[in-house]
Amino acid sequence: MSEKIVVPVLGESITEATVAKWLKSRGDNVEADEPIVELETDKVNLEVPSPSEGILEEINFEAGSTVEVGATLGSILEGKTATKSVKIEKIKATTKPSENSNDNIIKLDEERDTKLFDSNNGEENLNIQPKQVTNQEPEEEALVLTEEVKSDEKVKSGKEKVMSPAVRKIVNENNINIKEIKGSGKDGMILKGDLLSLMGVKPAPSERKLKFGEEEKIKMSRLRMTIAKRLKQSQENAAMLTTFNEVDMTNIMNMRKENQVDFQQKFKIKLGIMSFFVKACVVGLKLYPAINAEVESENIIYKNYYNISFAVGTDKGLVVPVLKNADEMSFADIEMNIKTLSDKARDGKITIEDLQGGTFTISNGGVYGSMLSTPILNLPQSGVLGMHNIVSRPYVINNEIKIRPIMYLALSYDHRIIDGKEAVSFLKTVKENLEEPRRLFLNL
Repeated sequence: MSEKIVVPVLGESITEATVAKWLKSRGDNVEADEPIVELETDKVNLEVPSPSEGILEEINFEAGSTVEVGATLGSILEGKTATKSVKIEKIKATTKPSENSNDNIIKLDEERDTKLFDSNNGEENLNIQPKQVTNQEPEEEALVLTEEVKSDEKVKSGKEKVMSPAVRKIVNENNINIKEIKGSGKDGMILKGDLLSLMGVKPAPSERKLKFGEEEKIKMSRLRMTIAKRLKQSQENAAMLTTFNEVDMTNIMNMRKENQVDFQQKFKIKLGIMSFFVKACVVGLKLYPAINAEVESENIIYKNYYNISFAVGTDKGLVVPVLKNADEMSFADIEMNIKTLSDKARDGKITIEDLQGGTFTISNGGVYGSMLSTPILNLPQSGVLGMHNIVSRPYVINNEIKIRPIMYLALSYDHRIIDGKEAVSFLKTVKENLEEPRRLFLNL
């Protein structure tokens, strides 16, 4: 009896998906609930499990195909999994060295009977070739060469030039006068590139160019196409403006340093800086509710809950999970949820529910070394905060110049419903709470 593999309900407003890849091949044994095919939607990738134990009998849609919810992807032949059987014949080989001394292959002079037991008394033949063993000469040590080098010439005294075995081989084979070469390596060491330049030899093309040619054309994933579409919509539909500020991270860094051990021992997770930013943003959003709102036609929807989205870079693109009710979370709760959601995103196990309901976004480009940027709104949200790298910079404190760890902040906002005064005041509030992080613990 066969059981169908059906495209499941994918979530709100998602009606179709793309078959990313089959995790099993036709004829493979599968267990019940074992992932057998990966689907790609415009939001997440998800694995479809096998409905029963058996053999993958049929595949109706190959990788790259677009499928609708409810479509039959394939079928499982129910029952106990089958075991393939093989029979191995006698293998003969000789140990006599090959007559060709240049191939450096040693063949085994021995006949063996190898038996492999199976559950079907052997229905197929499997021919196994003896593994080739190559003679490998030990790597030579770098030699010190002087004067003109020839194949069998020994090192002469004089001004010394150091070369690796590979370089010495090129010198010998091409009868190169090393007096003409000025080594570009450490202590004047002659490198391979020095010889190639002298000989007029161009460097070999990159491996990628050799593999894919001058240009590559790869179809965009459904996730990447959706990201591109939404970012373009954000630019076209919102009156986006960005304001900037800077924050002295000294107190946060000191607090983390002083409490890291105790925090980690108690909560089994490190105290990062993201939890401080989440807390500071929540304080600002409560004071300036327009930044936590969204535009719907001719209406403004003010949201009295605080779901903070945070951007996570993955191999397949940017994913933005959501911390639900962040205002009710402790520092430890925030750090644990960020780690859990980030791991799910990078492992491709993020769910639709994990990505829905955000009211404000924090994007940390600093982890990649960004100094400053203008983040793009994550519609329908009206605000996004951009974090950047922390750099020691001169900072004026009480008319004195001091070196402080400084981070630039950027707030992009929808100018249709948020005035410049509100945006600047919000960012200033975030800055003040970050520079005096104890305020966050006291709810000031």
